[in-house]
Amino acid sequence: MNPQQAILTENLGKSYKIFKRSPGLFSLMRSIFHREYEEVPAISGLCFEIKYGEFVGLIGPNGAGKTTMLKLLSGILYPSNGTVCVLGYNPFDKNEVFLKKISLVSAQKEQLWWDLPALDSFEMIRVFYDVKKNIFTRRIHAYAEMLQVDDCLDIQIRTLSLGQRMKVELIGAILHSPEILFLDEPTVGLDFIHKL
Repeated sequence: MNPQQAILTENLGKSYKIFKRSPGLFSLMRSIFHREYEEVPAISGLCFEIKYGEFVGLIGPNGAGKTTMLKLLSGILYPSNGTVCVLGYNPFDKNEVFLKKISLVSAQKEQLWWDLPALDSFEMIRVFYDVKKNIFTRRIHAYAEMLQVDDCLDIQIRTLSLGQRMKVELIGAILHSPEILFLDEPTVGLDFIHKL
């Protein structure tokens, strides 16, 4: 891997096994004893390189494999074939050093704890990533002011609106200053001004 490459994929692919059954009672009974599956490719033959400092966006219809690709790059999923290298690591090895260098914000998955106020979740993140208290406090105030959620930080996350929740999720994802930030539909629920 070239030292300027942050991400490199070669012939990357991911397929899912999907249960397939015809309609009807007979088909239902038969599927109890004999299941038929179909291989559905989500990504196939993906090759690309992203250098340090580059911003890259993915555009495509629903089901095109955008979320699957981000899950492969962050190590959540294991590829069916091909190779992926992020910051010199195989993401699916789940190396602790690697995991502290990346962050993922997804509209489909929360990283903060619903029953706690955002500040309590942030404190757990601070301890996990070993962020100094003064740096941590400064970052929280700056990000909360920028995203206009200063008054939401001590409120239980489950009671926040979708837009407020996405903003505090973003703050939680960048508190440790990751080298790579993966964003999967992070503007869901945000008003027009904050989407810009």
